Amino acid sequence: MSVRRFEPELPGGQRSIRPRSPAEMLEPSRAPARPKGRRRRKESGAFSRWIRFFSSLLTGVFLLLGVLGAGGFVVQSQFADAGPLLEDRTIIIPRGEGRLEIAERLEKEGIIANRWIFIVNHLVRSALNGDRLDMKAGEFHVGAHASMEDVLGTLVEGKSVQYKITVPEGLTSQQVVARLQADENLTGEISTIPLEGSLLPDTYPYSRGADRQSVLDRMVEAQKEFLNGLWEKRQEGLAINSIEEAIILASIVEKETAVAEERALTAAVFMNRLHKGMRLQSDPTIIYGIVGGQGSLGRPILKSDIQAKSPYNTYTINGLPPTAICNPGREAILAVLNPAATKALYFVANGTGGHTFSETLAAHNAAVAEWRKIEREGLKQAAENAAASPVVTVPSEPAGGGAAPEPVAVAAGEAAPEVAVAGQDPVAVPQTQSVPAPGDGQVSSDIPLPQRKPR
Repeated sequence: MSVRRFEPELPGGQRSIRPRSPAEMLEPSRAPARPKGRRRRKESGAFSRWIRFFSSLLTGVFLLLGVLGAGGFVVQSQFADAGPLLEDRTIIIPRGEGRLEIAERLEKEGIIANRWIFIVNHLVRSALNGDRLDMKAGEFHVGAHASMEDVLGTLVEGKSVQYKITVPEGLTSQQVVARLQADENLTGEISTIPLEGSLLPDTYPYSRGADRQSVLDRMVEAQKEFLNGLWEKRQEGLAINSIEEAIILASIVEKETAVAEERALTAAVFMNRLHKGMRLQSDPTIIYGIVGGQGSLGRPILKSDIQAKSPYNTYTINGLPPTAICNPGREAILAVLNPAATKALYFVANGTGGHTFSETLAAHNAAVAEWRKIEREGLKQAAENAAASPVVTVPSEPAGGGAAPEPVAVAAGEAAPEVAVAGQDPVAVPQTQSVPAPGDGQVSSDIPLPQRKPR
């Protein structure tokens, strides 16, 4: 029979721990370990919940990325696909329209298939580039089947449709302004007509809606740029003293001949006459003195016109007129600064579209006589054709020549016919006006001939 040890209870229901042996009394044993099963179960449950949470979160993230990737692929594919436009077209984007308005306009006009895809790609590309890729206002060319990517690139780049205005050599500044005013693709007004000779004849590109004054200013700047440094490269011994005088004489040369090969010779004739103190006697200066920048006299030159007092009439004044009489081209200016090496003082039309240049009055009179013979034959043929047909077509050909200075004059009441000067309205021409050579299907009677006679 075992004896049960009595262990008195302590307050609170706890039992006292009493050593079981003297050894245990000297060296007490370690306290029993606390049970851990329940806490481990609790910690294991909390960890599992976190694992499940993060697993679900990652799954959602991957699913979202997958959806976004697939959607982005579809959007990008449609953005780069060929568009619905069946043929080339121009689109006008007004100033002040935003991204949404532009996209709606493009979709409405059938240039893009979906404005939202267009807008999303524009936003994404703007964010990736670190700044806003602004779409420009203007008129743009869009090719057939252009993708939304191509359309966006065109609008962001801003290369609008380019128009052109051509200013031919020999127009007056008033005529140039009139051309700008008549161009409906330009806007704005021009308040002041530039000085004659201050505009460079050329072809100038511009965008729809460009300001007229800005285009005119470009012509002025182009002339300044062209003239820069030219005076220093001039031929030595010229009878002119400045680049301004060179422009004045070049404007006369421009009006006198449309034959490129003759510009340097024509410039040399006038330069030689200036050296000798002879008057230039150029008919285009008479016309400018009468009508100014209008360009066209509207009738033949009369003897009274030649004798009229005018600061521009080189039949009555010495030297050069006060200003240019038109806007000369590059070649006319270069011809004046580098005239041909000749002693010629006269020139007269030769019936081939060019001129005969002479150093002496006798040689010039012989050339004039030859020209009058051609004139009489042409008039005779014209009369015969007129008798055969009541209608005679007179073509408007470019003028090809200039005035012979001293040895000829206008008979009272007689004058030259009107012939179109290169690129402008018809103007009256002098007695030495060149006669265009007959073309295919054209007889000599169809060619306008001068009617002025030598003294």
